[in-house]
Amino acid sequence: MPNTPATPIALCFDLDDTLIDDEAASNAGLRAVMDRLGHPDFGAARALWNVQTEISFGAYLRGTLSMEQQRRERIRALAVQAGHSGIADQHCDDLYRLYLDAHRSAWQLFPDTLPALGALASAGYRLAVVTNGTESLQHAKIQALELSPYFHTVVCSDTAGAGKPDPRIYQAAAQRLGVDPASCWHVGDQIHSDAVGAVAAHMHPVVLDRTRHQRYEGVTVIHGLEELLRLVGLPSAAPVAGAL
Repeated sequence: MPNTPATPIALCFDLDDTLIDDEAASNAGLRAVMDRLGHPDFGAARALWNVQTEISFGAYLRGTLSMEQQRRERIRALAVQAGHSGIADQHCDDLYRLYLDAHRSAWQLFPDTLPALGALASAGYRLAVVTNGTESLQHAKIQALELSPYFHTVVCSDTAGAGKPDPRIYQAAAQRLGVDPASCWHVGDQIHSDAVGAVAAHMHPVVLDRTRHQRYEGVTVIHGLEELLRLVGLPSAAPVAGAL
């Protein structure tokens, strides 16, 4: 692990698959749409959904697709894989609402989320969420999962005018927190959108690799939020029972 810089004044967190188990929620949504389409192969559907999401949502972040268009592209790709071609926009919209309903019903925190946030907040750290998710959806998650009291601000790509890894979204978070970006760490699960973007904004990146499936060079890596507490000099906190 690289040398850890000076203890931060503030910390920014990615939301999905960092604090919230978005993969589990996405799987629930995907299975609901697959059932409606008669899609028989979850592995193939999951792989396609991941690739199409990266393509279509990336286009949305660059401003070349609207939110509705990127959602329709993802649904249409899945429908074609299931043997349905030429489905109408309204049908795509209906299927995406089905996805969102199932996704919402499966929202859950990782067991180490509340203990870590509680310890950091109690120690006086200023905390923020920096996310590429839409503000309406991300605020709904934060409120439903009772995360609001821990954060001084939530910065979302659709209202910040930039999405990760654009350094402007990190700089906006630092400004709202009232700190210099160099005094802030950013914790997230993606090397490109989280770590690369944080470095560009002069924040210290911390990659949260819960699966231990990848190797990283030249970046601080943790495998759970209890390790983050140790990095900032706080005692580890016990996971909350039943958080998952």
